[in-house]
Amino acid sequence: MTTDSHCHNARDPFELAREAADVIADRSGIATHELALVLGSGWGGAADLLGETVSEIPASEVPGFHAPAVAGHVPVMRSIRIHGTDRHALVLGSRTHYYEGKGVRAVAHGMRTAAAAGASHVILTNGCGGLNPEWAPGQVVLIRDHINLTGASPLEGATFVDLTDLYSQRLRDLAHEVDPTLPEGVYVQFPGPHYETPAEVKMAGILGGDLVGMSTTLEAIAARQAGMEILGLSLMTNLAAGISPTPLSHEEVIEAGQAAAPRVARLLADIAARIH
Repeated sequence: MTTDSHCHNARDPFELAREAADVIADRSGIATHELALVLGSGWGGAADLLGETVSEIPASEVPGFHAPAVAGHVPVMRSIRIHGTDRHALVLGSRTHYYEGKGVRAVAHGMRTAAAAGASHVILTNGCGGLNPEWAPGQVVLIRDHINLTGASPLEGATFVDLTDLYSQRLRDLAHEVDPTLPEGVYVQFPGPHYETPAEVKMAGILGGDLVGMSTTLEAIAARQAGMEILGLSLMTNLAAGISPTPLSHEEVIEAGQAAAPRVARLLADIAARIH
């Protein structure tokens, strides 16, 4: 398994993103998608509540995208006209995870494509483990900041990007207008695909983490480089190893996601409708 960012794609990643955006525009008939969404485990149903689906394109037919490696992820690009507006959302149903070994460029490709398609805002979602024993599975947490433990970055060469306010305070305030009870937390990305050990979870907590998962941070950095405003939402599907008295299973994560799905879908659709 290799994670070198250049090995799978020698082409300029921004050129590939423009090509992908052109295909989406041609196939969907929509010149600009103002908002992009990445729907992680448990979040898929939100797309149906956002508005009218104008177009669906199999991800494998868009340059640079692959069919997803994870059960529960839907391999289509959806163009949705957001309810009551003339704005369009691009739902990227084909997230590439770092642990798939396709390289960091492949992980960042969705964000670069969204930016090339005109998106000025992106909502990144995930299913994750929680460190706060007061949070029950099904709790949605706004990502306030992150810790990237993958040892990788989507930025190449002498590209210096400020991440001070990576997760937009403005967008978190909008989310709090929809649900004032939403807690905020720091998301810690481990490389995966194995779940974290209890000692690693303890380390994440000592570092200041509240949530542990295997996605999101590299995409957020790529989105910031592309100039997008970012909202991060985590669905806590389980208590992390060592916090939870029982062993973790992917089935459990999927089940918790399914149980919370109608509620989180409504929440996400309501937040997305407010983003301009």
